[in-house]
Amino acid sequence: MIDFNFENSNKPASGSVLISEPFIEDRYFTRSVVFLCDHSSDGSFGFVLNNYIETGLKDMIADFPDIDVRVSLGGPVDTSNLFFIHTLPDLIPESQEITNGICIGGKFTDVIKLLETNPEKVEHFRFFVGYSGWDSNQLENELNEKSWIVLSKISNKHILDSHNDDLWKDLMDRLGGKFKVMSTFPKDPSHN
Repeated sequence: MIDFNFENSNKPASGSVLISEPFIEDRYFTRSVVFLCDHSSDGSFGFVLNNYIETGLKDMIADFPDIDVRVSLGGPVDTSNLFFIHTLPDLIPESQEITNGICIGGKFTDVIKLLETNPEKVEHFRFFVGYSGWDSNQLENELNEKSWIVLSKISNKHILDSHNDDLWKDLMDRLGGKFKVMSTFPKDPSHN
């Protein structure tokens, strides 16, 4: 018999990852992976890494360089704004490090200028429309309800890869045991 308890002992922190339990039914969080940018007693925020929109940045921002960039739907909060993370703090001033060389923010005009002259640097960026946010104690309550599995850390490559459509499954496999078994369950068990 499979143990459906998705509790783990890892605690959320800036730079950790939340993996949704397999049966959450939510437009933003079904089988999602959320990179936490900040977690404190005041609340938490981060970006869904594996939920994408069909519109490219060139279609959204007229002066954005004509390069292939996949944009993620970062969450349900502030979906009229564009956010980005990157690993180039020396080239994007005013950015702030989240963890392990992953930074947030800076001037978007600097991003555009950099990518106009060095389009290959796009692999150092992730772009998001909206973000995921939790008020004080809200995330802890969801963790107590076992809605999320906390993974202390994943590689920067996983965080910046906007082409891995199997990230949720890959991370569940990595956790092994019952998590690996659950990674193969269909979203709708009636389709089994």
